Order: sequence, then structure tokens, then C-alpha cells
Amino acid sequence: MKLNSRQQNVLRATVRHYVSTAEPVGSKSLANGYNLQVSSATIRSVMSALESSGLLYQPHTSAGRIPSDSGYRAYVNELMEPSRPLIRQMENKLSQRIGRRSGQGSRLSGQLLNSSRIEALLQESAQVIASLSGYIALVTLPQVESASIQHLQLVQVSDRQILLVVVLDVYNNHSILLPLPSAPSEPSTAPEDIASELQVLSNFLTHQLKGRSLQDAALDWSELDRAFTRYASALQQAIGDLSVRSQTKPATQILVSGLAEVLAQPEFSERSQIRSIVELLEDGRDQLWPLISTASSTYSKSSPLTATLTHNQRLRIWIGAENPVEPMQSCALVTAPYGQSPGPVGSLGVLGPTRMLYENAIAAVEAAANYLTDAVATTLDFDDRLTPEG
Repeated sequence: MKLNSRQQNVLRATVRHYVSTAEPVGSKSLANGYNLQVSSATIRSVMSALESSGLLYQPHTSAGRIPSDSGYRAYVNELMEPSRPLIRQMENKLSQRIGRRSGQGSRLSGQLLNSSRIEALLQESAQVIASLSGYIALVTLPQVESASIQHLQLVQVSDRQILLVVVLDVYNNHSILLPLPSAPSEPSTAPEDIASELQVLSNFLTHQLKGRSLQDAALDWSELDRAFTRYASALQQAIGDLSVRSQTKPATQILVSGLAEVLAQPEFSERSQIRSIVELLEDGRDQLWPLISTASSTYSKSSPLTATLTHNQRLRIWIGAENPVEPMQSCALVTAPYGQSPGPVGSLGVLGPTRMLYENAIAAVEAAANYLTDAVATTLDFDDRLTPEG
């Protein structure tokens, strides 16, 4: 339906009033609260026409009207202008609140600090996005085409256990406990001797495996004194276990923050509605992934379900029934990618009710995407191993 200027003004006012009050909107409220320059009777006639077009509906016969999913879509695509000052304001808030972080020392290596920094940055970003928008924030970790081992370190943590830490050359690291094998001819070994052995082994492992993936981490023990071969079985098993653990589904790599904020909204007053959202965020992230990620074979950008904003093609907005995931069909989701080389490497978004303050949600998402694109590039050197997300 092509809206004339009067219909646009009434629909815009209806959406804004309902977003603000969560109460069905009547013609008198619009006449009194908005400078529409027409009578209450005229507004009532326009609202009736918008209802006939499917952009508004009455939840009850005697109630006022509220926007439908199509009404919100028309508002977002045609009636709403993104606020550049608001986007810049949110970028400044992100920078101020996250930029206060200072690096801490690492007992194992400088790489270990770098490997954990990016996840900490994204986790705190999710918290700030949730706080700024008032909705659930979702941030995906960078997707890496192939991660290579940079450093391995063995540390004794008890009389019977050692910790193996594997630092990759991207944004993460892995660790696993394994038993400390006893020397065949010595029932007990001095702590300083164990520490020395573990350092020799750490150097050996790093020399052998640096530049290789966890999936290709076979060891050649012929280069090491035979006295160390008692560690061989446990170490090879531990590296194999880490290899399996590292091959996680991308859907498990979604950081979530802000559930408490959105559950305070009246749309989620019923326990069943709360339960469905919580279950989706806890156990259904594989369903969320195609909607959040920047590319997906299931829901591609050419799909009619993925409506984009004409003024900013990197933003994607799913409103109500446009969401193919049932628990989200009372929600709206605004997403954008972050990262720029060799392409978007991650995504972020906000999830809230369809009665969303879209201007704020869009500003928060766009500001966070701008901030994270710069922050990720300067926090770590990803080179060409980051792959466009999908």
C-alpha cells in the first residue's frame, strides 16, 4: 500500500505512541499528543483505512489500535530516519565504557594475553550494547578459517596433575588437565626437577607443533631424550581431546547479554513467553545462528524473509512473523556485521519485542558494528585467517 502523507503521519504517530505506552492507541490520544493538524474524526478515519490495509489492528473490539508486523515494517522502511547524532553518541559511550579496560600481565606468555583479549572485548561489548539499547545483545565470535598453534606450555597444578595450555595465533586458547606420570626409576621427583622437565617439554612441543593446527599435531619423540617419552601417551591424548573440543559448532559461539532488561517488557509478562525466549537463548542457538550471521545458506540475503533497510544495506531487521524461528515471532531482531578484512568476520544484534524503539536499537547496533570493526582490527592482527562469517 502506498501511503499518502496523512496516512504516514498517523501511522508514525501510532507506532511512536504505542512504543512509548504499550497501550492500544485511540484517535483522541493522537489528536491531543501529536501535531497532526486534523480532527479526531479524521484521524479515526485514517486509522480505519490503515487497519483495512493490515498496518494496524484492534486487539479487542472496544480497544484502540496497535501496529501490526506490517505496520512496523512500513515504519522502519519508509517513515523512520536513522539518527546520525544518536549513532555517534552511542559510539562515544561504547568507547568510553569499554576503552577503560587495561591489559594485565600473563604468567604464561604474551600470546596468552592476546588470545583472551578479543573474547573479553566482545563480552563487554555485549553488556554495553544491552545497556544502551535496553534489549538482549547478541555478539558472535570471529570465525577463523584455520587456526595455527603459536605456543604450548605445561604447568604443574598439583602433585598428580599438569595443565597443558595451547595458545593459537588468533583469538583463543585451549587448556586441559592431564596426569603427571611418575619417573620409572624414581618414586618421587623434586618440584624443581619437575618444573625443569615441563619447561623442556614445553619448548619441545612448541618447536614441534608451532604453525600446525590441532588436527595435525602429531609428535615425533625421536628428537627428545627417551626419559621424556613417559609423557608421550598422555600428551598425545590431551592434544587429541583438545582437537575435538576445538571443532565446536559456530552456533555455540554467540555471546548473550541483557536478558533481564528485555524480560521486564510487558510483552513477556507471561511465564510461557519468558520460557520460550530463555530456552532459545540457552539451547536453541543453532536456530539463532542463521539469523545473526552475515551469510547463511539457509536464510540468504536474497530471501524474502531477510528484509534490509534501504538506507543501510549492512543492517538486517526481522520483525515478528518474518522470523522463521517460532519463539521469536513476537520479537524483532536487528543485526549488522563487524570486521572489514578480508570481509565481515562476526555479527552482532539486539533482540527485543516488536514494540521496539527501532531508532535506538538501530543506532546501538550500527554504533557497535563501527566500534567493533575498529577495535577488533587494532586488538589483534588477524591477517588473512579470518574468514567471512557464515
